[in-house]
Amino acid sequence: MGAGPGGYVAAIRAAQLGLEVTLVEKDAYGGTCLNDGCIPSKALIHGADVAHEATSAEHLGISAEISVDVDRLTDWKDGVVDQLTGGVESLCRAAGVTLVDGHAAFVDDHRARISTDDGEATLSFEYAIVATGSRPIEIPGFEPDGERILDSSDALELSDAPDRLLVVGAGYIGMELSTAFAKLGTDVTVVEMFDDVLPMYDDEISRVVRERAVEYGVEFRFGERAADWESTEGGVRVTTEDEDGTTAELTADAVLAVAGREPATDTVNLEAVGIDRDENGFVPTDAQGRTSRDHVFAVGDVAGEPMLAHKASHEGEVAAAAIAGQPAALDREATPAAVFTDPEVATVGLTRESAAESGYDPVVGRMPLQANGRALTVEATDGFVRVVADAATERVLGAQIVAPNASELIGEVALALEADADLSMLAETVHTHPTLSEAIMEAAADARDEAIHTN
Repeated sequence: MGAGPGGYVAAIRAAQLGLEVTLVEKDAYGGTCLNDGCIPSKALIHGADVAHEATSAEHLGISAEISVDVDRLTDWKDGVVDQLTGGVESLCRAAGVTLVDGHAAFVDDHRARISTDDGEATLSFEYAIVATGSRPIEIPGFEPDGERILDSSDALELSDAPDRLLVVGAGYIGMELSTAFAKLGTDVTVVEMFDDVLPMYDDEISRVVRERAVEYGVEFRFGERAADWESTEGGVRVTTEDEDGTTAELTADAVLAVAGREPATDTVNLEAVGIDRDENGFVPTDAQGRTSRDHVFAVGDVAGEPMLAHKASHEGEVAAAAIAGQPAALDREATPAAVFTDPEVATVGLTRESAAESGYDPVVGRMPLQANGRALTVEATDGFVRVVADAATERVLGAQIVAPNASELIGEVALALEADADLSMLAETVHTHPTLSEAIMEAAADARDEAIHTN
């Protein structure tokens, strides 16, 4: 049920393992990630980066005047999405998966009702995998209308960059899109109830991302909530309110309301198979993705945090293997996460604080990008690499990276966690020079008091 990165991967792997598989999708193959999230947003970010770099290199002796046709940028982005969604369908069919365009809901323990444009039918099954993903959380009073109040999907379909954009929420979606639109020339104001951006991360990480966004012209209003709005002749007027009840009025062409996402677990009639959701709407599962009913599995966003596409895909593979009777289990410890801000943020495993809470005596090594030759040559010295390890055994426990391409760099540390590697394996592996990846080597060496380029 659902053909996002959890569902379609589960379907293909199950078919590869010899199972007869039906994949039902009511919207678009590839899910939110491919159609309205990960892929199109990264395409927009790439375009914004190109535009910004072309007009901000005078100090290097490079000057340019450009124009940005957002409509053409959106068309190019749509082409990337179409190529990938078509690829998903082809991969499924090549694996022998039966594709059904429609909506699936449980009738009882081993039957589902499939609703399509041609009517309804009942499908019998031995096992089911729920992979219905998540949807944007709507801010009361700021329900998207596609014109004045936008959600993230609306923002990715704009034909022109607004002159003024008010963003409600400084989480990962808000910060990725705020930075991209600022680079495209939009005056961006971000309203956030917390006291900094990316509240899921520590102050050192948040500060780097916030300060860079300010350099691009983003204005922040922390400790305020969006309370109300009204249309004006030129756009919208938003009233904000702080903890003391003090209000302020802000004007913009549109509001981008991005308060996070919630699991879409209320669409498949879980009650018919006796599966309950937790207080946050997620479906509890075990290490194989199995719910409280042995023959029903749940993967991806519906199965709990973190809501990550690659986590969904891994869970889909594990669930398919378990259904096929193969040994398989999830390893959540080595699941990396990334935020595609400027600079990027990527993490895996434990922080110093969470390591201590887990009973370790943590040791932390740090390498600032100011001391990295490659970072200097690409003008990206705002950031760092932190590596966390167990002091007694030097086993690598986690890392936090704030850097260009941090989403790529984190893979090295994820592999170290998967392999139970220690600090010496990172510190003594020869890294290419000059590269940003050297910062991982140096951070690991710093944790051992053996760093060459930092102190």
